[in-house]
Amino acid sequence: ISITDFGGVGDGQTLNTLAFRTAIYRIGHMRKRGGTLLYIPTGVWLTGSFNLTSHMTLYLAKDAVIKATQDTTNWPLIDPLPSYGRGRELPGGRYMSFIHGDGLRDVIITGQNGTIDGQGEVWWNMWRQRSLQFTRPNLVELVNSNGIIISNVVFKNSPFWNIHPVYCSDVVIRHVTILAPPDSPNTDGIDPDSSFNVCIEDCYIATGDDLVAVKSGWDEYGIAYGRPSSGITIRRLSGSTPFAGIAIGSETSGGVENVLAENVSLFNTGVGIHVKTNIGRGGFIRNITVQDVRMDNVRKGIKIAGDVGDHPDNNFNPNALPIVDGVMLRNLWGVNIQQPGVMQGLKNSPFTQICLSNVNFGGGAVWKCADISGAALGVEPSPCPELTSTHG
Repeated sequence: ISITDFGGVGDGQTLNTLAFRTAIYRIGHMRKRGGTLLYIPTGVWLTGSFNLTSHMTLYLAKDAVIKATQDTTNWPLIDPLPSYGRGRELPGGRYMSFIHGDGLRDVIITGQNGTIDGQGEVWWNMWRQRSLQFTRPNLVELVNSNGIIISNVVFKNSPFWNIHPVYCSDVVIRHVTILAPPDSPNTDGIDPDSSFNVCIEDCYIATGDDLVAVKSGWDEYGIAYGRPSSGITIRRLSGSTPFAGIAIGSETSGGVENVLAENVSLFNTGVGIHVKTNIGRGGFIRNITVQDVRMDNVRKGIKIAGDVGDHPDNNFNPNALPIVDGVMLRNLWGVNIQQPGVMQGLKNSPFTQICLSNVNFGGGAVWKCADISGAALGVEPSPCPELTSTHG
């Protein structure tokens, strides 16, 4: 079915919220075996936020643009995520993502490289002016869902995080382009959050925050919810950001394990690889492998830190110390790297099995390390003494 069947007008002026919601309601009640495809033809389709339904494909034709309205006054509010306890930016609820779904199965967002444009500048300005009442909306958020494919679409100018699968499983995100200005606040590219079996591949991301950030809940709320992120594969990713290329955290209270990132190309980036957590987070970060990464003009090649990120409130447990154990970084190569890296564990919970192999960031600057242990082989400049040098 086409959005035009429901009165949709792709002139960039007509508001199509009712057309989108009616079309998806119809799909939800068709119950067609094999699902239904909602076709978005070439044109600019202005709309407010809308919910997807199970067994559907949202298909954007070539040069089709689904564009978010900049009228924020009637934007729907939803409850905070239980593993966060409140909105990520402000107490209370949060604005619903532009394209949203909860409890879905078998959902595809794809097409001929059409665009989903969040027109986020109005939201960024509210953040800068501190006039937000609630946490900004993501561009796409799918909650408690499985069997998700997102491919061959351009995402741009998200109000907040771009693509946020949370409490999801069996998610594939491939051949997507994600764009936002480098000064746009908190426009993370892809944030798998308390999710299982996620594959992110063949993507180009250039945003104002982490390109990919693996998360699993925030302090006491994430600890109580107790749902880890695991089985995350990231490969053939390229892009740039003032923040991190590949990030784990900082919200990792449900635990993060079994993550593989490989064949990554980063340029004009703040931190190449950033593993970040904090006192009060609890949880664990273990069995993380990052390999075959090229960096050009990166401020800091590697950062592993136990003092990053804020807290939802003052009820976090200062004795809830994270465990970081088993981070393998190998075959990393960089030019124009200002500092090779900083690895700072926690005094009462040192980070263990931090292993670097075949890492070349050029000469000159030195590593900074404390409260970590592990091994290093073939690292230039010379690794810090906390990493036992091994030979051959």
